[in-house]
Amino acid sequence: MEDRYAFLAEWYDPSSALLRRYQLLYYPKDGSVEMFDVKNQRVFLRRTRYEGLQQQDLFVGSRVNVFSRQLRLVEYGDQYTANQLGSKEERTLALVKPDAVSKLGDILETLHAANLIVTKAKMTKLTWSQAVDFYVEHQSKPFFSNLVQFMTSGPVVAMELMGDGSIAAWRRLLGPTDPAVAGREARDSVRARFGTDGVQNAGHGSDSLAAAAREVEFFFPSTAGPGPSNTAQYTECTCCIVKPHALSQGLTGKLLNSICKAGFEISALQMFTMDRANSEEFYEVYKGVVPEYPDMVSELCSGPCLALEVRGSHVPKTFRDFCGPADPEIARHVRPATLRALYGKDKVHNAVHCSDLPEDAMLEVQYFFKILDG
Repeated sequence: MEDRYAFLAEWYDPSSALLRRYQLLYYPKDGSVEMFDVKNQRVFLRRTRYEGLQQQDLFVGSRVNVFSRQLRLVEYGDQYTANQLGSKEERTLALVKPDAVSKLGDILETLHAANLIVTKAKMTKLTWSQAVDFYVEHQSKPFFSNLVQFMTSGPVVAMELMGDGSIAAWRRLLGPTDPAVAGREARDSVRARFGTDGVQNAGHGSDSLAAAAREVEFFFPSTAGPGPSNTAQYTECTCCIVKPHALSQGLTGKLLNSICKAGFEISALQMFTMDRANSEEFYEVYKGVVPEYPDMVSELCSGPCLALEVRGSHVPKTFRDFCGPADPEIARHVRPATLRALYGKDKVHNAVHCSDLPEDAMLEVQYFFKILDG
């Protein structure tokens, strides 16, 4: 019998202001999807191949885009799906410490190679009080004061990871707590490559399901309040968005490495899942001007995107030049070293959005880091 995964999905219909429920079926053999209207008990979408959905996107709580409809997967549709995909619900916190933030691109590539999915991410700078609260179980240990001082010395990047046995998998990738030991026992580990000592050791990983739940909630609270604040500076900056297709293809690490290698500073970073209304609002300046506008909107709300505040000399012009022409084919001919030439596919799936006009740069940074994260 052919493999088939079933989920209960919700879609907010803006025209009627109703929340509609569907059964979403996914067939991994050919990447086809099928949808049934739960309320009206009828077929809504006959089985159709759809390249925009991958098996790794399917987990409870995920938002997926199916033919321009953003669906939230709220429950497993049957026991078989729960048994087959349920293990992917294990989540953990990966915290990149101040000494390794500059190596974030390399760490993201390591995560992608290990099939660990980043479902939330945020760059923040911990206050003394927040660092004390986060490491409260170490309060009686002799290194506690040094640890808190180090963790408040610069920005950190918190990420929620999901995958099979993600807690153990991330701790394995991190390596032993002491980078010297890691260098002997796990040379390719994050701490062996980027750590200095037992405190300045590149990263932190939750050690149990209970710790993971507490630590993820600390940085990404499900209740009211945004958690620790982002690091946006709103001065001499421009906006860069790593588009959903680039995230799902595992290009994020390469893109961040390219940006930093070119001499730009990533001063703020956060993952967002845009709804259609936000995407239309963000791209409004292109409406009626760029023929790709509807497809650009659909792409931006098709899955998580990564917003960056980028700083450097004479931004946003220098960064816009670095991104290259909007059409990757043209970029490959005239600016082959640019981001879109290297990582883009077409004018819609061109890896990154960047602010086109100097007067828009600050507004776009504020849209993500003040309005959406407000």
